[in-house]
Formats: sequence, C-alpha cells, structure tokens
Amino acid sequence: MLQMFRGPITGPKFFLIFSSFFVVIISVNLVLAFKAVATFPGLEVKNSYVASQNFDDDRAAQLALGWDVSAYVTGENLHLVIRDGAGAPVEVAQLDGVFGRATNVQDDQIPAFVYDGQDYIAPVTISGGNWNLRFEAIAQDGTVFKQRVVVLVE
Repeated sequence: MLQMFRGPITGPKFFLIFSSFFVVIISVNLVLAFKAVATFPGLEVKNSYVASQNFDDDRAAQLALGWDVSAYVTGENLHLVIRDGAGAPVEVAQLDGVFGRATNVQDDQIPAFVYDGQDYIAPVTISGGNWNLRFEAIAQDGTVFKQRVVVLVE
C-alpha cells in the first residue's frame, strides 16, 4: 500500500487522489441529504395559497381576542397560561395541541389539558432543551386562536 505513494505522481496516481476527494464530498452530501429528509417534521399546511386567502381575517379575529399566552413546565406538568386583555384567566370552549421538539416529531405528545381555574395543566414526559407547544383554542364565541409557544426546559 505504501508503495503506491512512493515515486513521482503519475496519471493513475493523480486520478486516484483527485477522485477520492469527490467520493468523500458526494458521500457526505448523501448522508446529510438522507438525514435532512428523515428528520423533516412535515408541512404546516397542505396548500399554502389556500391557507393564505383567510390569513389576514383570521389574524385580525385572533388579535381582537386580546389574549396573552405563555407556557412553562414544572416537574412533569406543562402549564398553559391564557389571559385576556385585563389579565383575567380565560376558559376556552375547546383546546387541542401538540407538545414536541422543534426539530423532529419523534418526541411529540398530545397533552390532555385540564383547566384548574387559572391555567391549563397537562402531564408530559420531557427532558431538557427547546420544546414547542403548537395549540389551537376555540374561544367561547367560536373564534379560533392558533399559536406556537416556545418552552425552554432546563
């Protein structure tokens, strides 16, 4: 094997060196492309054009509610805090959501929220890091409220 690296650089030797660089680059690109596709969490909407048609109206209705939303984790419980413009707790007609990592869907959980008079609380299985709570709440008047809340867990 070492015999190959001795002596002058010939045509076949140069071709092996040159082509080995391309083999490494193409191999790394294939691995990165496979990892990117394998960890893709999916689409937000099926058709972005159709979703954009009502975006401004939906956003205006959501802002008119005047809700302030935050989320945090204590122990093994996820707390979702929804307050109206006056700072009073908001009880919604319906609440659905997904709690998971920002980068992949393998740790996604569907929290079973229970309203305790102040906050919505759900048991979750977590570890440290950056988590997202993507939820949809329906107000008592039927207005749909959608938001993604970043939850940092230490």
